[in-house]
Amino acid sequence: MKELDIIVLTQDLPELELQEGDIGTIVMTHGENAAFEVEFCTLDGETVAIETLLPSQIRAITRGEIAHVRQLPVIVDPH
Repeated sequence: MKELDIIVLTQDLPELELQEGDIGTIVMTHGENAAFEVEFCTLDGETVAIETLLPSQIRAITRGEIAHVRQLPVIVDPH
């Protein structure tokens, strides 16, 4: 996996309100893919979290998968 790849979270991260299956983007790699900085955003572009994750916590998107939408528990509407 490399920078700007879209990935899928493979485990829940309740402290960040992220769930297995959430989609993120790799924004930085550490070492020889030892860890990845991954940004998770809402569909309207608001960053929810940027987290350092291990390769075991993420996976590449595979052919035939479809995205699913869910509402975060706490959303602050700036309007």
